[in-house]
Amino acid sequence: MASKDIFSALAVPNFRWLWIGSLGSSFAMNMQIIARGWLVYSLTSSAMDLAWVTLSFMLPSVLFSLYGGVLADRLSKRKVIVCAQSLNCLATLIMAAIIFSEAVTFWDFIWFGFFNGTILALSMPSRHAFVPELIPEKLIFTAMALNTTGWNLSRIIGPALAGLLIAWLAGGDKTSSYGVGIVYLVIAFLYFMSAVTVLRVDRPGLASQQGKTGTFNEMREGLLYVGQHPKVFALIVLSIVPFLFGMPLNTLLPAFNEDVLGGHADSLGLLISAMGAGAIIGSILMAGMGELRRKGLWLLLSCGVWGVLTALFGLTQSSIAALFVIAFIGLLSSWNMSLNRGMLQMTVDDNMRGRIMSIDMMSHGLMPLGVFPISWVAEVYGVGSALMVSGCVFVLLTILSFICLRSVRGLTKAPASA
Repeated sequence: MASKDIFSALAVPNFRWLWIGSLGSSFAMNMQIIARGWLVYSLTSSAMDLAWVTLSFMLPSVLFSLYGGVLADRLSKRKVIVCAQSLNCLATLIMAAIIFSEAVTFWDFIWFGFFNGTILALSMPSRHAFVPELIPEKLIFTAMALNTTGWNLSRIIGPALAGLLIAWLAGGDKTSSYGVGIVYLVIAFLYFMSAVTVLRVDRPGLASQQGKTGTFNEMREGLLYVGQHPKVFALIVLSIVPFLFGMPLNTLLPAFNEDVLGGHADSLGLLISAMGAGAIIGSILMAGMGELRRKGLWLLLSCGVWGVLTALFGLTQSSIAALFVIAFIGLLSSWNMSLNRGMLQMTVDDNMRGRIMSIDMMSHGLMPLGVFPISWVAEVYGVGSALMVSGCVFVLLTILSFICLRSVRGLTKAPASA
């Protein structure tokens, strides 16, 4: 039986330190979304350029996540995580120096995004696979929901802090990059503290594989495992669809905020914080619903409603309406992703967990396949129309996955204990 105590997982010291470290890196990433999006759009005024920056960050997930899964199954997970956060700290300090020099260009965000994405792809499978080694099985759904809660807490405070800091330091000068440079210094400090905190975990995260079959064969074993286990395949499909046509909203939000709502950096921070506020409610709800029956059916239904809300957001014309709708999008998306990740963790075998988590992450790297056509629609027909299209395609693909894929239909009929 899954625990309904949303704080019970935090009573486990090793998980608590890992969670705090994850919280620090989540704050860093969400503050960077605001700083990067605001400065890139100020430099280029192009929705397509926002998409290119997103691609630079997401592409490494496709290229390197499988290898990150092999590392998670071979090496000490704690060392992988600490090294990754230390490298992110160093790179962020370099980027801050470039911004302060006032010589920053669009291409600086491309190389920095690619570097950050590569580090994330190589380390995130270790972070996810580490959790079941630190916590009892009955607390897995609670732990997954708490991880999502931490991420969404950072979405509430981080973007608002970054946006307000930029607006305050810029003093109304929309061309100033000084505030963005300060935010990047804060981000570097957060990465440093994340690395120090994870060092407090007293378990190394032992390797379940010794690399005897070779890297390529271990990657191949992971892919074959997904194909041979219908429930795992269905969960990954229902993870890919939202990332293709639910997540373009995040990429286009700076353009929607400026072009449709007439907002600036501070109002962009409030929009993302509203999404985070809804998301934290959703993840807390999920933390207390580990015994929810027909999880697969609820997962499919939540995908469909998420798509409807995305289309509805594209129709909004006022800041108040946008804040209301995006809060509900945050709630449902967080609930959906926590449920999917928890089901996946409970389904896969221990010795495959790192590689399956890497395949799940690699599938998220396909997000630009949705972002680019939707960004093209935004360039030609406007951001609001693009988000309506994105939401409608999201709903359509959810319906088609149920109609065309037996594994997805089987997932909705699975018993609650599965």
